[in-house]
Amino acid sequence: MTDPLVSVVIPTRNRWSLLADGALRGALGQEDVELEVVVVDEASTDGTRDGLLALDDPRVRIVRHAAPRRLPGARNHGAEEARGTWLAFLDDDDLWAPDKLRAQLDTASGAGVGWVYGRAVVVDEARRVLEADPFPQPSDLPGLLLQGNWVPGGGSNVVVQADLFRRVGGFDESLRFFEDWDLWLRLLDVGLPGACDEVVMARVEHGDNMVVRDRLLVAEAYERLMSKRRPVTASDRRSLQEWLALEQHRAGRRLAAARLFLSVGVRHRSLGNLVAAAGAVLGERGLELTSRLLVAARGGSHLESRRSPPVEDPGWLEAYR
Repeated sequence: MTDPLVSVVIPTRNRWSLLADGALRGALGQEDVELEVVVVDEASTDGTRDGLLALDDPRVRIVRHAAPRRLPGARNHGAEEARGTWLAFLDDDDLWAPDKLRAQLDTASGAGVGWVYGRAVVVDEARRVLEADPFPQPSDLPGLLLQGNWVPGGGSNVVVQADLFRRVGGFDESLRFFEDWDLWLRLLDVGLPGACDEVVMARVEHGDNMVVRDRLLVAEAYERLMSKRRPVTASDRRSLQEWLALEQHRAGRRLAAARLFLSVGVRHRSLGNLVAAAGAVLGERGLELTSRLLVAARGGSHLESRRSPPVEDPGWLEAYR
């Protein structure tokens, strides 16, 4: 059997229903590209292994860990086992357009680059579009990536040459979060990516997202990541906590969001965040009202809880509903 053009690496742990209904369907449904799917099972106990074996698809390979190695380690192990010329990483709860890989590979070929990203949207658990992630141009990334993870869609978006991925050292396994952001920075040290101007993926927003569930570990990872590049300022820490508060709000955790806004307001003497704490308790409409008040009073707001959705709902999402 000849080696595939792309190896898709999917780490998973105890989320068989999400994996089967989303990521696996998206990966195995890719059009016009030879691929393999390397599923890294992080010691699942919910029937994931049996479900994978029942697929009986020669493109699926299973790598099973006796104990979890966390997401960076699982991705790296999958990449070690991969045979493809290109690598694509896919979280078990994210969704792909059927032409994602083909479109991105064509973009990379046309631009002569070793890594590429596309447009991404955020959807709820019913697969309804909530917002579109920002889509910066590659030339803007050197500045933007020193401020935040501006590559849309997170780790499920980028397609990278396997040799390039290995040359920059893969994912940093010391990071509990932001390991994808860290990788983009190191890839950027080698060269700019290509940008595919199509909506190629959807990130599913739900209450079990790791950023929402494990927010206390996020700050530690942020400090570790940014210290590799520049000193971390008080303004950086404040912005991170505001973002974490918004993520709690988006997940429907009003009180958790309010507590975070209150903490930021007290610690940084920020009246805007003290007002936001009250607004968060009232839910989406409360935070929208708070945001309008801040715009009226200050000319701007840090509380934009939703960005504008794309003009059209990507038609390929219907297959996941």
